[in-house]
Amino acid sequence: MFRCMAAGLPGPELLDCGAMRRSDAFAVDQGVPSAALMERAGQAVADAITARWAPRPAAILCGPGNNGGDGCVVARLLAEQGWPVEVFFASDREKLAGDARRASDSWHGRARPLTAFDPADFSLVVDALFGAGLSRPLDGAALHAVETANCADLIRVAVDVPSGISGDSAAVEGAAFNADLTVSFHRLKPAHLFAPAREHCGELVCSGIGIPPGWQEAAGPVARLSSLSDIAMPVMAHRASQHKHQRGRLCVLAGGPGATSAARLSAEAGLAMGAGLVTLLCPPASLIESTQISAPVMTRPVREADFADTLAAHRASALVMGPGAGADQRLKERVLAALRAGTPLVLDADALTVFEDAPAALFAALHPGAVLTPHAGEFERLFPGVLNESATPLVAAQQASARAGAVIVLKGPATVIAPPSGEAHINACASARLATAGTGDVLAGMIGGLMAQGIAPFAAAVSTVWLHGQAGFLLPPGGNAGDLVRCIPAVLSAALDEQSRQRALARLSR
Repeated sequence: MFRCMAAGLPGPELLDCGAMRRSDAFAVDQGVPSAALMERAGQAVADAITARWAPRPAAILCGPGNNGGDGCVVARLLAEQGWPVEVFFASDREKLAGDARRASDSWHGRARPLTAFDPADFSLVVDALFGAGLSRPLDGAALHAVETANCADLIRVAVDVPSGISGDSAAVEGAAFNADLTVSFHRLKPAHLFAPAREHCGELVCSGIGIPPGWQEAAGPVARLSSLSDIAMPVMAHRASQHKHQRGRLCVLAGGPGATSAARLSAEAGLAMGAGLVTLLCPPASLIESTQISAPVMTRPVREADFADTLAAHRASALVMGPGAGADQRLKERVLAALRAGTPLVLDADALTVFEDAPAALFAALHPGAVLTPHAGEFERLFPGVLNESATPLVAAQQASARAGAVIVLKGPATVIAPPSGEAHINACASARLATAGTGDVLAGMIGGLMAQGIAPFAAAVSTVWLHGQAGFLLPPGGNAGDLVRCIPAVLSAALDEQSRQRALARLSR
């Protein structure tokens, strides 16, 4: 049932280019010849190609470094399987050095300079020009080759990272190779996950190349890709003797008449995540509206008294604030009151926007039990310029979390979950059908539902973002946020079953 990028990879760690180089160096120090790493990389690309397409005229564009050496290996292996192959070199073959030179010397087929490449002569082209290491825009013959290949009717395959993109950055400066398939090695890099670089990668394959265990000590990951193994599932601890109050009391603040739908989605999502009692705190004017529509959720009026007193009266073990709440002074005061009370809480939407003019006041009030769930626009209001000036959303979220002193969930196609400690998780496995109104409100309620059951903020955010992404795959065409809430129990049930199965297998293997 589950779709998880990390499940199809050699491992869940995300590496930057420096860490990848240190991983290679570690392998060599452990006795793995560097030429063997290049051979395995080329084999991985050739295997990915032959698994998808029948033999056809192929052009291999080889750069001056190890990426070009990988390309020479690909050319040799495809030719050995009957593919008509021609290699185009971006530099003088005689100037190649080390493993790249040895790989070039092993290619005895037709070879011409890159300036002679004409995509009209081929049905498939492999970009082995620069890979992840390029830190400047393409120019000269490489630029021309990439632009003509992008415009041609052929299959495009990139080795490691499409040329024109830095592996550490999601930015694209100038032209970049538009791949139908990108084959990387050992672990993914930031450019494989974040827009706009991600759109140039096409289908992603990451293959192990024989780097021995222990490499993490020499090359620490920059983040982790979330998977089922990271999911905290409090419902597994439920006992027959428990009553609803022991399973957590979640409160959700609603807006005025006609603006309660977002909060209702959050409340219903929290209930679906297993919270024992969920209460929608409504302005008196919207109480009837909320009661008529949200039957499974308790509804109670919230009046002008100190908001902290309201939370205490309802014995809230967690709180969601912001969806449809109205970005006004009253909301700002209620957020600050809730923070002073120390209640674990999720701040979303209006509860973030309302501090656009005073983010420092929010940061000063935040405590370790807070989770902020901004999309890019809300993030920019609280952290002006951070997202644009950072290499990736990963770096931006880490900086923002350190500044705010709270968990940041920076929502997007690859959602980053960053705590102040500096570690981070990324969920890059979610359905595009989540791009519809209200799904962010559902996410906020899901996080609140887990926090109400005693799950720590970072663990609750990591778990929920992954489960939310998986629920998105169950949405039918045209599905909406209400449908998404109804998908949550199925995803939870499948996760529980799979975790139970994995534990049983682990016990048998002892």
